Amino acid sequence: MNFDLSEEQKMIREAVRDFAELEIKPIAQELDEKAEFSLDLTRKMGELGLFGMYLPEKYGGQGLDTLSYIIAVEELARVDSSQAATLAAHNSLGIGPLYYYGTEEQKLKYLPPLCTGEALWGFGLTEATAGSDSRGTKTKARLENGQWIIDGSKIFITNGSSEISVGSTVQAVSDEKNGKTEFTCIIVEKDTPGFKRSTMHGKMMWRASDTAELYFEDCKVPEENLLGEVGQGSKIMLSTLDNGRLSIAAMGLGLAQGAFELGLNYANERKQFGKPISKFQVNAFKLADMALKIELARNLLYKACWLKDENKPFAKEAAMSKLYCSEIAKEVADEALQLHGGYGLMKDYAIERFFRDQRLLQIGEGTSEIQRLVISRYIGC
Repeated sequence: MNFDLSEEQKMIREAVRDFAELEIKPIAQELDEKAEFSLDLTRKMGELGLFGMYLPEKYGGQGLDTLSYIIAVEELARVDSSQAATLAAHNSLGIGPLYYYGTEEQKLKYLPPLCTGEALWGFGLTEATAGSDSRGTKTKARLENGQWIIDGSKIFITNGSSEISVGSTVQAVSDEKNGKTEFTCIIVEKDTPGFKRSTMHGKMMWRASDTAELYFEDCKVPEENLLGEVGQGSKIMLSTLDNGRLSIAAMGLGLAQGAFELGLNYANERKQFGKPISKFQVNAFKLADMALKIELARNLLYKACWLKDENKPFAKEAAMSKLYCSEIAKEVADEALQLHGGYGLMKDYAIERFFRDQRLLQIGEGTSEIQRLVISRYIGC
């Protein structure tokens, strides 16, 4: 067993950490306060080579392994979950289905621009009736005269409505026969007639990321915009979520690391009864437990990434990583805020944003309850 990172992975961690500290950290609070998606930061992430990291170079990627990509997400989330969400959703949910299931023509058309930071792509699965139940999709698609005609809507779609969001992969019901429902994935570009997008406002968390509602009314797309095969929709969406769980786990890990550092630094600076509060056993033990949980989370997530890179089954470990990293993000952020006392409740302190941002991690891309269901099936329940 070798837990060492490669020199390349170490360089990626250092480069992304420097970027997050120098470019994102100074404006993270302002972007959160304004609920403003940053085109500038997105383009800079593209210039740094963070989009399409795991894609082959022929499609505009870096040809890197899964762990390198996960480290990048982790380092962004250590400073700001909103920017990490943009990266994670675009790479795993946006680029992923196109790369794994697209035709060669589709890959060459869509992937290179999506690796630049100048264009983003959405993952159109969630609906009002289709959350944990991914097969609850009500959006319909029928094939007529060489065109798919789509009617329905999607909600909570990350990277779905910004001015550089150029399209989404959409799951729709393509047939219903004998009590069986057939799901199909279709590529929908932003300027398609009958396709409308609306940015969602009033979010508690990830306020500087783009979240959208998508509407389809007699929306016509060419037949060749089919992704994969007819009836393969659920397979595409669920396998995409397996990969996406790793990136959400990385967001939990990075947020926990950042919250821990905020808590530790504050506890070393804050003095009560004549000494730093970190010297009181009750607080020292809090910090020790936080460090322990982060170490365990990192080892579990990195193992899941190793399994994927070795082409071994990794879905169980991905679900475990997503569950555990999400849960420890909640626990660590809560304890770090507790160390701040009343100051932790003020927006002037970054821990207040961390505390809000962590809450989505137990919901997005499969709730903690669904992860436990997935794991229970793998262990034979």
